[in-house]
Amino acid sequence: MKKDSLLKKNEIPASMQAILWSKDIENIDFYNDRIYIIHQVLAYGDMDEIKWLFTVYLKDEIKNTFIDHPSKIYTRPVYFFIKDLILNIEKEIDENDYVKNITGSIK
Repeated sequence: MKKDSLLKKNEIPASMQAILWSKDIENIDFYNDRIYIIHQVLAYGDMDEIKWLFTVYLKDEIKNTFIDHPSKIYTRPVYFFIKDLILNIEKEIDENDYVKNITGSIK
């Protein structure tokens, strides 16, 4: 992705700080932090936040980032929802690169 391929250089809504918790949203760089932003929003965002993501990045950029830079932060249902329904990825990718394992008992 090239810097000039971003659709907009808009600001991140303050409400998204909870999704992008490990960075100060005032200092996020849409280009340099794109892998982090894309995965965090896809894994933890609601539909409005995912729609926002598609106003900032092109669908192909989101899809290529998802495929080329896996992040092991997804639950299995969210992984398949994003892969199959949101991004419509038909090629085989290893879900083990994306799905976090939850160990131990939940009480």
